[in-house]
Amino acid sequence: MAGQALFAGLVFSVDGLPAGTAHVGAEPQYVVAEDGFNWHVPSASIDRAVLGALREQILEHKDLVGSSTLQLLGKDDLFTKAMVDSSLRNLDQHFEQLLAAGLPSAARQWLGMLGFRIVVNHRGEILRIDQPAAAGPDSE
Repeated sequence: MAGQALFAGLVFSVDGLPAGTAHVGAEPQYVVAEDGFNWHVPSASIDRAVLGALREQILEHKDLVGSSTLQLLGKDDLFTKAMVDSSLRNLDQHFEQLLAAGLPSAARQWLGMLGFRIVVNHRGEILRIDQPAAAGPDSE
């Protein structure tokens, strides 16, 4: 079980209010304000749903993610490609490690500055995930 809410500071209510975080016992919660009431939602359900959505996007564009990673690393050798491909095949394992270790606060701040937001209702259902758009070839 995670010790902290993975996306703290990036979860918002339908009214645009940032969700706080709290613990109920040892379980981390997002505190979603809606209709004048603070609803506690287990963070694991939201965090896993967001990671699942990100997983689907990564797998949908696996070839682009792989080639972009190689370009970012500045390497295009067989061993680096095998390492990147292995990482993409083992996304679930990496996500479990991320849930256990947490997302560094600097990474959460960076995602927030880029416009990453998770909008949920008081039941913890994800209504939308706002993500920074990658500039396409026609963008300037």
